[in-house]
Amino acid sequence: MENQFELFPVRLRRLRERNRLKRVVLSQLCGLDRSAIAHYETGERLPSVDAICAIADYFEVSVDYLIGRTPF
Repeated sequence: MENQFELFPVRLRRLRERNRLKRVVLSQLCGLDRSAIAHYETGERLPSVDAICAIADYFEVSVDYLIGRTPF
């Protein structure tokens, strides 16, 4: 089974860019550390459950979509 978090950085970046948000702005909007989104997009860090939920809520997508469990 492939790692479900492999798609997370790609989907996060795609959502952020489609909404024309800077990484630091998205971090602030989601209540995360200034550099959190950058670390998640590069795969340097895995997000906490709370961070994933905050990002999913902001973009109005499911957590399953963000982590690659569903295609939409």
